[in-house]
Amino acid sequence: MGQQQLLLILLGVIVVGVAIVAGINIFTAHAVEAKRDLVLHECVELASMAQQYYRKPSEMGGGGRSFSGWTIPSTLVTTENGHFTANVSPSSITLTGVGNEIVSGSDSVKVQVTVYSDSYTTTILN
Repeated sequence: MGQQQLLLILLGVIVVGVAIVAGINIFTAHAVEAKRDLVLHECVELASMAQQYYRKPSEMGGGGRSFSGWTIPSTLVTTENGHFTANVSPSSITLTGVGNEIVSGSDSVKVQVTVYSDSYTTTILN
């Protein structure tokens, strides 16, 4: 009777240990995905600002059908979710967002949004 009880206790400890490890892995994966979504959302917000600049006449402080001269507002270059950069050309902008959530090793969450006059495309880099 004593051996059966010890075996059941050992089996219970193993099952609980596996459940804890699986829970930690699921939580970490969700945290990374949530951070990626937040960085992507902020990039899309910046894309919307860039499109507004593109459509606004140059007399009113806009680009006058060009992205030239658009910059990321200084308060949005670095946020609590990550750091953002823009590569501006007259016909498009490439926004890159690097999150502060480490995916693996030293790699961070990284997304890219390419903005055009009437659309944008999103790419998840990491």
